[in-house]
Amino acid sequence: MIAISRRRAVALGAASIVAPRLAFAAATLGALAPGFQATDADGHKRALSDFFGKTVVLEWTSSGCPYSGKHYGSGNMQNLQKKAVKEGAIWLTISSSAPDREGYFTPQIARAWRAKVGSHASAILLDSEGKIGRAYGARTTPHMFVIDGAGRIVYMGGIDDRPYTDPASLTGAKNYVANALADLKAGRPVADPVSAPYGCSVRYASVTDFQ
Repeated sequence: MIAISRRRAVALGAASIVAPRLAFAAATLGALAPGFQATDADGHKRALSDFFGKTVVLEWTSSGCPYSGKHYGSGNMQNLQKKAVKEGAIWLTISSSAPDREGYFTPQIARAWRAKVGSHASAILLDSEGKIGRAYGARTTPHMFVIDGAGRIVYMGGIDDRPYTDPASLTGAKNYVANALADLKAGRPVADPVSAPYGCSVRYASVTDFQ
């Protein structure tokens, strides 16, 4: 069982002002990550269980979100993906935007976006029905989760501690995901296992997803 300080527990329940509170339960730190199956941008079926024994990073994204845009426009996200994958992690970028909502990916749009930004993700998962997003309580783009080789969530929250769209804010930022991956690689407990996610609201199909 991973102990969470009161301050971190409060942070977990909070998001930036652009992220409404979800009306469905989120995944739990230290618990087994919710299983899922989805089709990726290349038409392959992917299941979380396929990657048991490996570190898995989940990244919610939206091509129209300036917060995600900050990390992709600067190359920050791609560099983090490349390093993680090179060190043996599986990186799954997920789009939970519903049809006709900002950031919705068809397979063709997802592949074109991948080429445009130069993503190094292992796969881009298409979750237009929001099943994976709801299972994890994904609130924002980006919203990040790190899952260890035993299938347990060891990090959840924002990518870093700078909830701004200005690329200049990346200078000196504390990258929680990079640090969590380094801790796992070194066999240490993750020092900062939870933070407040920030970014644009995930564009689920129904407003009843929020309260």
